[in-house]
Amino acid sequence: MTITLNGEKRELSPPQSVRSLLELVGLAGKPVVVEHNRNALLPREIDATTVNDGDVIEVVQITAGG
Repeated sequence: MTITLNGEKRELSPPQSVRSLLELVGLAGKPVVVEHNRNALLPREIDATTVNDGDVIEVVQITAGG
């Protein structure tokens, strides 16, 4: 299946959860905000949300600094 991740097309083998996608791109366990098809996901929704062909995912890593 093909998805768009942060503006770039990516090929994935289905099925994938958003959590497994985060693991694939090295962001598992890091503070992130995830938007799935223009809907912001709550942290508890990341495990339950499935990525489907054609989905658009935006992931922003949260950082702190001064």
